[in-house]
Amino acid sequence: MQEAQPLDRLFLALADPGRRGMVEQLSRGPATVKELAGPANMRLPSALKHLKVLEDGGMVVSRKVGRTRTYAMRPQALAPMRAWMREREAALNAAFDRLAQAMAAMPEEDER
Repeated sequence: MQEAQPLDRLFLALADPGRRGMVEQLSRGPATVKELAGPANMRLPSALKHLKVLEDGGMVVSRKVGRTRTYAMRPQALAPMRAWMREREAALNAAFDRLAQAMAAMPEEDER
């Protein structure tokens, strides 16, 4: 079973529509705080708070060169979420397989 805490931070990071918008923008390539704040009509301090949540969640990494801080997506950022979803899908498919087997084993009733 996956460790819950990193997965919780990942889901928390993606729970906010503004942060999801930043992730969408960053999926197209690195961007500065100003470039990320603009489309969301955010002030820079608010954008930095959101980016901190994304960084803590493991979605993004930042790099500072001079006075400019640039953010980029982590290459395997969604891997824990994908693994968790595959586990849930496998469990659900197994439950449906058991249901299908049980239904197949039941004798059919005569409809008179």
